[in-house]
Amino acid sequence: MSAAETDTDGGDGNVDVDAVVIGAGFSGLYMLHKLREQGLDVRVYEKGAEVGGTWYWNTYPGARCDSESHIYCFSFDEGLHREWEWSERYPEQPEILDYLQWVADRLDLHRNIAFEREVTSATYDDETATWSVELADGERVTTRYFVTAVGCLSEPFLPDFDGLDAFEGEWYHTARWPDGEIDFGDDHVGVIGTGSTGIQFISEVGGQADHLTVFQRTPNYAVPARNRPLEDDEYDEIRENYDDIWEQARDSRLGMPFDHEHETDYGLSEDEIRDVLEERWQQGGFRFLHSFEPGSILSNPELNEVVSAFIREKIRGKVDDPETAEKLVPTDHPYGSKRPPMDYNDYYGTYNRDDVSLVDVDEHPIERVTADGIRTTADHYPLDVLVFATGFDAMTGAILAMDIEGKNDQTIEEKWEAGPRTYLGLMTSGFPNLFTITGPQSPSVLTNMPLSIEQHVEWIADCIRYMDEHGYDRIEARRESEDQWVQNTNMLAENMLFSQAKSWYRGANVPGKTQVFTPFPGGLDNYREICARVARDDYDGFELERASG
Repeated sequence: MSAAETDTDGGDGNVDVDAVVIGAGFSGLYMLHKLREQGLDVRVYEKGAEVGGTWYWNTYPGARCDSESHIYCFSFDEGLHREWEWSERYPEQPEILDYLQWVADRLDLHRNIAFEREVTSATYDDETATWSVELADGERVTTRYFVTAVGCLSEPFLPDFDGLDAFEGEWYHTARWPDGEIDFGDDHVGVIGTGSTGIQFISEVGGQADHLTVFQRTPNYAVPARNRPLEDDEYDEIRENYDDIWEQARDSRLGMPFDHEHETDYGLSEDEIRDVLEERWQQGGFRFLHSFEPGSILSNPELNEVVSAFIREKIRGKVDDPETAEKLVPTDHPYGSKRPPMDYNDYYGTYNRDDVSLVDVDEHPIERVTADGIRTTADHYPLDVLVFATGFDAMTGAILAMDIEGKNDQTIEEKWEAGPRTYLGLMTSGFPNLFTITGPQSPSVLTNMPLSIEQHVEWIADCIRYMDEHGYDRIEARRESEDQWVQNTNMLAENMLFSQAKSWYRGANVPGKTQVFTPFPGGLDNYREICARVARDDYDGFELERASG
């Protein structure tokens, strides 16, 4: 009997499905495939109308991935990465969405996915070791395993600006872009935010709108992506070396198969460092961050300042007006301490246009939205369209949007009141049989996401197989293991330059949110070894139980 055909089990210990997975992006699709391979009855619930996750929702102009296409895909099935061919170095949103739909069709995944179904709550029953999952339409399904595959960047954040309800023009959030194309040709468009999304949108819409006004609070270090079409012979070479590429990516800090010129700057003059940086600047993308071992750039203040100063000079060289250039030059945080954005389409050159203007809302904050624009403490800016490129309630927002209740009636919101608490980013004490793919305190957003996702999915699937083979009904993170993992994550972050930036890594973009560094900064390679050792040691740090006790 499928989950869609049945109601709650009435608490007798029977289940409607073996596993419920929330989300049908990269994480949910692979989790479904792995558990179904193991013979489990799996139901995926997806709020959207199709597969795709973040690439289903983020359809704003200019939306594109910042990982190179040949590694922004699944590696677990040789047929998938050998049959699919990407068109560009960095794939656009429509192509990524096409890819995920193609994967879902090829692996026959749609039959286990319920679309346009939103999970609102989940409650754990300790007596039966089951979860009762409830949907917005009132349907309820019971399951042995509850897996969140909701993504790290999926819950949009909209600042609470006074007067927005009175705005008489159109307004949009980039993470919930409407269907169809929007013609900005006759409009004065305002965009709030200059993070990765804002940079993509501004580069794309600058020149389309009658006038574009950018409201910037904090400038960022945007490195050129050097995007281009991929040639046939280039793709043939990638296919020939895929095994080595994946191996190098898995064994790297960021999940990317790029060599670095030097481990550190030890023994190099500043001119020699700048020569390395210039070569990598021409290569573009995250290869620039790999000029030196990324961990070195993010932990060595002297080296980082040379890198940061190099980028500042590049920005000044791209912008004609010195005053505008200085507004675009970051000075309040080291390079890499925030998510490093990519420049795909001459972002800085956009500000040389007469129909594009920049407003520094750090110097002159936004007071309110008016009926016909935005008022800052210094001026009023008439607008026809307002775009919020204000990002997400990252890492925890989508999980906390569901009312998840574990043992002893404790909700996960209560458990995470002072910041998320997990063991390995996979499980939380007090919430047995609840797995989180790329959850807080895992490498996740500091890496090439598909490889982090694959590692998590495979670990979870192996754990469930181990439980079934050994007759276990419950698995739960031990409180002391969780405490140690959170402490280690925080200690690593404080010893790196991440601590010098107010970023969404720390929840600093959401007013009132507890500020704590959320991803695990120790590198994907080290993290993989830790997780493998935990599994080899019969899931050390976890409590496994049988119903009999």
